[in-house]
Amino acid sequence: MSLVEKSNLTDKNLEIHPVAGRIGAEIQGVRLSDDLDTPTIDAIKQALLKYKVIFFRGQNHLDDKSQEAFAQLLGDLVSHPTVPTREETDYIHELDSSHGGGRANSWHTDVSFVDAYPKASILRAVVVPPFGGDTVWANTAAAYQDLSPELRDLADRLWALHSNEYDYLGSHTQASSKAIKHFTEVFTSTVIETEHPVVQVHPETGERTLILGHFAKKILGLSSSDSFHLFSVLQNHIISLENTVRWHWEAGDVAIWDNRATQHYAINDYGDQHRVVRRVTVEGEVPISVDGRRSVTRRGK
Repeated sequence: MSLVEKSNLTDKNLEIHPVAGRIGAEIQGVRLSDDLDTPTIDAIKQALLKYKVIFFRGQNHLDDKSQEAFAQLLGDLVSHPTVPTREETDYIHELDSSHGGGRANSWHTDVSFVDAYPKASILRAVVVPPFGGDTVWANTAAAYQDLSPELRDLADRLWALHSNEYDYLGSHTQASSKAIKHFTEVFTSTVIETEHPVVQVHPETGERTLILGHFAKKILGLSSSDSFHLFSVLQNHIISLENTVRWHWEAGDVAIWDNRATQHYAINDYGDQHRVVRRVTVEGEVPISVDGRRSVTRRGK
């Protein structure tokens, strides 16, 4: 198989370069904007479903307004339920390391503490440190397939409680005082708790994917000890190196990921250097379990 996959577009110079074996591809030959034609957007959407996270280099022409405008071609946009958007934008969420943000150095699926959590995230690099600050994504569909038949059968029947009021200090051992203050005063200003199936059926691909990450507080029906150990077994399958891709950012890069089939981790290895990224999220659907039940919000919203 060639390392370069030509899209099925006949009038576009669009090339898809896989970055890792199970997840991730770089797309070349596209200038992201809100005037992309339907065949190009369809090709981007199909690549996203196949590779789970896709990368675009050199999109320095984008600003907040044009990032939002492009993202709307992928679906209706949604704001974070507790964190304010960037000034003069409708949906941009800024992660600025100098303000205690952007150091999301713990594995998670974005906003999984709400029922219809975002189906996709579009992240743009604005300020990149000269070294460090990479982001890693994991393929939760591949992780499910790696489980033994017995573990898959068990996982299919499990549900977990997700909340924005999780063990932040346990997950972010290097958190600054600014980050801790932001978490307690802003991120958890309204506590939200939602019950999700541990395994959901992807609404577009039909794949079974695992919904865990640091917002998962407890597997329901189990003791705290059993929940912790079973969570660790399943989570470790997700973040197995074979299921991951690591991206070294350059200013102007854009990453888009299928939030229903991935987790990600922003590596906090750049010390006092400045890092700014801006994210827009696309509205998602309420997950459906293997037996057809839907996620339910129990608190908040």
